[in-house]
Amino acid sequence: MIKVVHVIIGLNVGGAELMLKRLIESHLTTGGIQHTVISLTSLGVLGPELQRQGVNVYSLNMTTVLKGPVVLFKLRALISKLQPDIVHSWMYHADLLAGVAAFSLGIKNIIWGIRSTDITKGGSKATILIRKICAYLSYKVPQKILCAASVSRDVHINVGYHSSKMEVIPNGFDIARFSNNQKDGMRLREELGVPSDSLAFISVGRYSQVKDHKTFVIAACELLKIREDVCFILVGRDLDKHNTDLIDIIGSAGVESRFYLLGQRSDIPSCLAASDIFCLHSVTEGFPNVLGEAMLTGLPCITTDVGDARYLLNNDDFTIVASNPQLMTEKMNQLADSPKEYRDTLGNNNRRRIVENYSITAVSGQYMTLYNELNGK
Repeated sequence: MIKVVHVIIGLNVGGAELMLKRLIESHLTTGGIQHTVISLTSLGVLGPELQRQGVNVYSLNMTTVLKGPVVLFKLRALISKLQPDIVHSWMYHADLLAGVAAFSLGIKNIIWGIRSTDITKGGSKATILIRKICAYLSYKVPQKILCAASVSRDVHINVGYHSSKMEVIPNGFDIARFSNNQKDGMRLREELGVPSDSLAFISVGRYSQVKDHKTFVIAACELLKIREDVCFILVGRDLDKHNTDLIDIIGSAGVESRFYLLGQRSDIPSCLAASDIFCLHSVTEGFPNVLGEAMLTGLPCITTDVGDARYLLNNDDFTIVASNPQLMTEKMNQLADSPKEYRDTLGNNNRRRIVENYSITAVSGQYMTLYNELNGK
């Protein structure tokens, strides 16, 4: 039994957090690995879910970066107590603290996880500084550095990370979870009052500068000037009636009835199934989970050319430059004007691409191989 301790900044809903959860769940059935999770902050939403499945999850309650030294001391003591074979951290803050703690204990099998690309767009000065420190320490501390995207690997090599230690393992998707949700999707449309003859565009992701929801909303408002058969669903943290930034844009266009701001939800498969077309509008990404989930649902997709989105979607016709509302409106209108058969073909091709290349079973197998290789040294 290989004992792996994961260290992550927190366990609320996010791309890295969900991938960690899926990875652990996939190994619960295959056996051979004992996973333990340490959250530097709180248990969040996902911590209790993992605990209910028998996974040991700890939280160190870090509230600010200034408490880093205290948390480092607690983390070192906890890792020493757990005696892991491998310490696997996820994202910069965790890479730094877990790397230093594990290295100081003489643990050789240290894996760092990189999930982002260009953090100069929306990243804090503290995060940029931590990345610089990690780049310097990458030559000494970790055995392996895992990137979720090829673009992310290239960016981090360019900023000084040890190139020969870097590998790419993409995110994996739970095929069953995003299958056969049409009834739930129809039920949600009825609950929201979405007209049956309306094409629903959907955006999924927390509200933040790097997600650039304003471009999506501006593009949507422009589309509503030329057609009446569309509506827009926004799902994610802080995407609700209290978001004055977006409400002001929507209100000034007089199209409030065409927007459904649902906030954070746990039924993303149903939300996607309730929709007709997916849009990713970020200015930076690593490996965009939500794009893969929309593809797996069988939706035609429009995406900005960020991270590995172009490679994932594999359709240049609907891969556009970021922060261009006019171009996004054009692509939205192109799909809305297209016959349903054409949109269905796009959606079916998208689903097939995820099933054949990005199942969680295949991806978790890559992690299992890596863990076995490191533990065998």
